[in-house]
Amino acid sequence: MRQSGFMAFKGVDYMHFDSLLSEEEQMVRQSVREFVESEIVPVIRGCYQDGRFPAELVSKMGELGFYGANLRGYGCAEMSNVEYGLLMQELERGDSGIRSFCSVQGALVMYPILTYGSEEQKQRWLPALQKGEAVGCFGLTEPGFGSNPGGMQTTAKKVGSEWILNGEKTWITNGGVSQVGIVWARTEEGVRGFLVEKGTPGYTVSDIHGKMSMRASVTSSLSMQDCRVPESAMLPLAKGLKAPLSCLTQARYGIGWGVLGAAMDCFETAREYTILRKQFDDRPIASHQLVQEKLAWMVTEITKGQLLALQAGRLKDQGKLEPAHVSMLKKNNVGMALECARLSRDLLGANGIMDEYPIMRHMCNLETVKTYEGTDHIHTLVIGERVTGIAAYK
Repeated sequence: MRQSGFMAFKGVDYMHFDSLLSEEEQMVRQSVREFVESEIVPVIRGCYQDGRFPAELVSKMGELGFYGANLRGYGCAEMSNVEYGLLMQELERGDSGIRSFCSVQGALVMYPILTYGSEEQKQRWLPALQKGEAVGCFGLTEPGFGSNPGGMQTTAKKVGSEWILNGEKTWITNGGVSQVGIVWARTEEGVRGFLVEKGTPGYTVSDIHGKMSMRASVTSSLSMQDCRVPESAMLPLAKGLKAPLSCLTQARYGIGWGVLGAAMDCFETAREYTILRKQFDDRPIASHQLVQEKLAWMVTEITKGQLLALQAGRLKDQGKLEPAHVSMLKKNNVGMALECARLSRDLLGANGIMDEYPIMRHMCNLETVKTYEGTDHIHTLVIGERVTGIAAYK
């Protein structure tokens, strides 16, 4: 719950950002904002404390069309990419784990099925995933290969009319609550994707415990030991490493918007706190220069992040957004949001570490968001390659 005396969240709009949004875009944002206030804010503190994913929200988000919201057909909401970005922003204001659940479901499960799957696969899975009747996960990262998926060791071997998968995947969001996993494996013809259903012999899932971050999110490891799937489980159009990387680009776009919500929540909490908190001759600490310097930095960087996200969204709707653009969006906005969380924690003093306020939870979550879906360093090198034409990955 929001601290007593604090106003309901109204967003951060220093430079008339809303004037750049259509009425429909603002309506989408408002509807999601109301959902976050009524459904996520009241429970997220307890979920984070207990390390529990609020599974009761899955069907509610499905009913509202949150899953695969910017995809076309099969029951999807068919939002614009800007509307989708605003959806991610509001969900992450609630918690990075909730946004991550929704992002994986849409960008990393529904998107590859829609883009690379057969019509039979689309008909079977997309409507159920869109409604939240089924949950999916995306198995790419391995224990020994995170930033370098090209080093993948999971294999798939064709034997008759079946594929036999062997290998391990880790740090898999939604793994333990999924009915289907998209598992990427190396074959004789290159990297291919397979739909592996829960309960398939040889396919086991174990949840990762002891996390100090993303505690309201399910994170798992997947193991395939002579796991046999039918030939129809392969995504027929996903050929090579570019296929899973294209899925990651979709997810990273959502992250670039999402972290704005976490940054806004931290900033607003700190701004209101410094106005209410009295110190030194009963003056609000917001009257001090060093406090205002931090608030000024945060609102400036949030504003820049908003404009970067909006331009990325407009480009995506025009079919002009490139992976290197998304790297800048993800790198800049995640780094900015994490710094906003740290500065906000500082402004609240000792209260900043208390779970009565959302700041420490956001800060811990954002440490993970900075790492997954491409680390800050990797995105730096993507941008560097774009401006020099020279790859510096090795």
